[in-house]
Amino acid sequence: MTSATVNIEELRALIAGVLEIEPEEVTDEAHFTDELDVDSLLMLEISTRVESAYDVPENTVVISGARTLAELHAYLVSKLVGETSAGPVIRPRPLSDPAARLFLFHHAGGSHLLYRGWAEHFSQDWELCLLEAPGRGHLQTLPLIDDCDRLVDYFHNAIAPLLDRPFGFFGHSLGALIAYQLARRLHHEGDPLPTWLGVSAYGAPRAEAGTDDRPHLMSDDELRGWLRSVGGSTPQLLDNDAVWPTFAPVFRSDFKLLDTWAPPHDPEPLPVPLSVFGGRRDKLIGEDRLLSWRAFTTRFRGLERYEGDHFYVMDHRQPLAAAITAAMRSAAA
Repeated sequence: MTSATVNIEELRALIAGVLEIEPEEVTDEAHFTDELDVDSLLMLEISTRVESAYDVPENTVVISGARTLAELHAYLVSKLVGETSAGPVIRPRPLSDPAARLFLFHHAGGSHLLYRGWAEHFSQDWELCLLEAPGRGHLQTLPLIDDCDRLVDYFHNAIAPLLDRPFGFFGHSLGALIAYQLARRLHHEGDPLPTWLGVSAYGAPRAEAGTDDRPHLMSDDELRGWLRSVGGSTPQLLDNDAVWPTFAPVFRSDFKLLDTWAPPHDPEPLPVPLSVFGGRRDKLIGEDRLLSWRAFTTRFRGLERYEGDHFYVMDHRQPLAAAITAAMRSAAA
């Protein structure tokens, strides 16, 4: 069985059936105990049905420690894809001989779940590889990494065996920085380079830090307010005092990585085709910052903007998949 069989909507319906509520009430981040009133008997029933539906060992749900639908889904994905269960690479549709691989890097405070459902919009002979940073999802027991170079090291070691065929990188926000820095690392060490690099909702590196906010130093109230203004984080997460402490360290660690990263001075342009993506109503990154990426590549492929804010990607999976596919194929031609 593969993680392609772990459909989050089916899992949502399963839990809603046990609780006798509508599926839309089981939001991704709704806390089982605090918001959905799941007691020990109900959790036992959910566990039994999950074990039957997905053919996983007894007590899998209990062992997972999952507190939300998103966490349970991530854990089941990790358990059902045995070859990647202990690492940061999640392959929703594993292939023995893919024509190409696309590595997807998530945003600050996020996880590989940003890209759930993307695989169905790509060619059947492409393998999508969703990168998961430590401290979240099925890697929640691992310590968080708040340094850019160390996170690049971590991902570099994980994907090295998978660079044996044409591949591309796409990163959103924090993920764009990691994807760029990983491409630089591959270039510096003489490793295979991506056919194409896509950066989303993140401005090109600047030598001067400027006067941007430094979210990792904000108080809890300030950070929650800032995240609300940016969009993309659910009210169930930001407004629930019982849930917030679980996610706050992840946000702070990721923002510390961004806030303390020292951009390279006069970096050599990458010999990799690079495309830029953004939301038209993004309050964090304007068009000028996005276009400044042209100086960081010898083959700038332009900017594509979509309706939406910093997290426009959530509403444009299909057109983004089409744009990425076209860009990778064009770059490889």
